[in-house]
Amino acid sequence: MKELTKKIILKALREIIDPVTKQNIVDLEMVKKLQLNKAGEVVFAIEVDPNRGTQLESLRQKAENIVAALPGVTKTSVILTSQKSSTHSARKMQSNPHNTVKLPVLDLPIRHIIAIASGKGGVGKSTIAANLSVCLANNSQKSNLKIGLLDADIYGPSQPLMMGLQGQKPESNNEKIEPLNAHGIKVMSIGFMIETQAPLIWRGPMVQSAIYQLLRDVNWGTQENPLDILIVDMPPGTGDAQLTMAQKVPMSGAVIVSTPQDIALLDARKGIEMFRKTNVPILGIIENMSMYICKNCGHEEHIFGHGGARKEAEKLNVPFLGEIPLSLDIREKSDHGEMADGIFNDIAEKIISNLT
Repeated sequence: MKELTKKIILKALREIIDPVTKQNIVDLEMVKKLQLNKAGEVVFAIEVDPNRGTQLESLRQKAENIVAALPGVTKTSVILTSQKSSTHSARKMQSNPHNTVKLPVLDLPIRHIIAIASGKGGVGKSTIAANLSVCLANNSQKSNLKIGLLDADIYGPSQPLMMGLQGQKPESNNEKIEPLNAHGIKVMSIGFMIETQAPLIWRGPMVQSAIYQLLRDVNWGTQENPLDILIVDMPPGTGDAQLTMAQKVPMSGAVIVSTPQDIALLDARKGIEMFRKTNVPILGIIENMSMYICKNCGHEEHIFGHGGARKEAEKLNVPFLGEIPLSLDIREKSDHGEMADGIFNDIAEKIISNLT
């Protein structure tokens, strides 16, 4: 058996014909970021016109099936990304020096989109996003709310693990990708489509396109039966993902997560200002790792300080939503796809009340 190489993969992909140009996708240079590791795991993107993304889902599936059938391939992940037009490229580069893709604003069947964001990493944003989603879904038994959770952290997706869905893969038809379900929540993540250990080495436009596709091409609901709330677990910082969300979907608001430390609060301020400048309402600040309570003696200790987020909320005139302790129980449950949602109930209710 021949050793599997990128050349063999590309040769197989020449069987895939673009229905518009009638040429194969390799010669059209639509195959991007092809990655192959020693374990036989293959990851690549097919770059298409953003207006044709939904129609070409069948092309993506065919490419995935062809590569998966090659000897030596153990796993295949293929995503669609938006094509950068070459028409009038010099003029476009002059007016758009970063060559980012101009994508239309989305009209999604979702009543409220809420970003769970942080200025820096390591503050527990993903844990809070997962548990708040579960709280909202549990409370929906009274109010019949339909809840979704989108993992928008393209470089470091963690919701497949936290929601107990690691290793599973969503199904798709010719129009939409079906999100997975956990705890009564519709869940979608780039982590379902790529190998856990495979790094994504993507520039900003590809990140923007991937988030756009996760919003547009996933079956979150219909106009007749829309999703009530989509919680979006954002990556840390104020970069491409945040701008894509703020500019391409009507967001109901953002929740900022911080620890009590001064350095975390400094970055939290930047996150708040970024959302304010893009006209996204700030629904409130959460102070995570606010305290540690010894499970043996009950002694409370403020390892990272205490009250900093509350003071910052007052200073910036935004709601303070609550304090989450540094808890072994929360950490262990998050690592095993379980929820410690009880402590998040009050915060979830405050978020709902702050929606306009």
